[in-house]
Amino acid sequence: MSTSFTAALASLSGGLSGKNKPERRKLSYPVVLLIIAGALILLSALRMLTDANDLTSSGQYSSALGAAVPIGLAGLGGLWAERAGVVNIGLEGMMMLGTFSAGWIGWQHGPWAAALAGVIGGALGGLVHALATVTFGVDHIISGVAMNILALGVTQYLAKLWFGAEGSEAQQAGGNDKQSPVMENMPNFSIPGLSDWLNDIEKHHWFLLSDLAGILDGLVTDVSWLTIVAALLFIGTFYVLWRTAFGLRLRSCGESPVAAESLGVNVYKYKYAAVVVSGAMAGLGGAFLAIGTHMYSDGQTGGRGYIGLATMISGNWRPGGVAMSAGLFGFMDSLQLRSGGPTVHALLLLLAVLLVGLALWRLRGGKPRAAIISGAVGAALVIWYALTKTVPLELVDATPYVATLLVLSFSAQRLRMPKANGKPYLKGQGK
Repeated sequence: MSTSFTAALASLSGGLSGKNKPERRKLSYPVVLLIIAGALILLSALRMLTDANDLTSSGQYSSALGAAVPIGLAGLGGLWAERAGVVNIGLEGMMMLGTFSAGWIGWQHGPWAAALAGVIGGALGGLVHALATVTFGVDHIISGVAMNILALGVTQYLAKLWFGAEGSEAQQAGGNDKQSPVMENMPNFSIPGLSDWLNDIEKHHWFLLSDLAGILDGLVTDVSWLTIVAALLFIGTFYVLWRTAFGLRLRSCGESPVAAESLGVNVYKYKYAAVVVSGAMAGLGGAFLAIGTHMYSDGQTGGRGYIGLATMISGNWRPGGVAMSAGLFGFMDSLQLRSGGPTVHALLLLLAVLLVGLALWRLRGGKPRAAIISGAVGAALVIWYALTKTVPLELVDATPYVATLLVLSFSAQRLRMPKANGKPYLKGQGK
């Protein structure tokens, strides 16, 4: 691509996103670091005030990291598709295909082959979605819902056929209609010396220092190699989509495919590539679940594809935002596995503090009605915290979904999706 052509596409992509809109202030790295430091201080103070040590324990953050990876990969997959203008509601179904493919190959050839199979299974689901939406012009939402239903039926049927067939090798190895035979374990790794040192500091429960040690310990101890792969995929996605000509062309298809085609971009090719990559990412997220439990099992995704879609939206269609949102949802998801009643109870107080801060900010911005509502809800949460010692188990189970709704509600005003996202496009419109 010539320099002038690249400049034209850059002008297209940037101009459409900022046209007739005031420039938003971007957070600088010092400001981001200050926000992180403030959040750590707040968490540490809350942990000491409530004795909810799981707020910053290494076990909690290790579990949260494991829960965040499949959600984040699904969100990253959604980002690829929607940056090219294709809405991908079918992430859940593509994750199902990934879990099944990983379970099918994994018990025969090991966990790394399972990961590759999951990528291929999800990519095939993405290919079907691309065929329906890009080539045949099917409504993106309808195609995505159909993909979820189709994937559920296909995986359940094939599980009965391949894992539960009477006298089959898979059944003799421990498989049945609902799950595959057990695969080999994928070894984890820890940073020698550092993990033990951080764990020793965490045990002292010092203010801030022990909390920071606990969080870091959870991120460097017994880490899956697939977690490293996922982190590299986030970095690679940012570089490819925002630092290469290929990424510029792909994003232009999501902003204005007609204008992109007029500049010589093969819009169909880029949409296909994006949706297939989207499915592959979601499939890898599904494979991560199967490898973590050493088998495929029916219902294994548990709605994580939908939560991944929420991380993409709340992350404002950016890899960094998706990663942070996935971390938050992973933290909430891990509470279900660690008797999270007392921890969720402590989070009521944290949410109350944040709502009071929001109320003051709204009041300063000249929005008294919103300030009163935020302050009233914050006060109600303080009363709830003061009158109880824990929260019902049902609320703990619903915490990831409640967090999803809250984050989407608070972030709705600052979001800007690609302008042509979900809109029909026919080849030749730009000529």
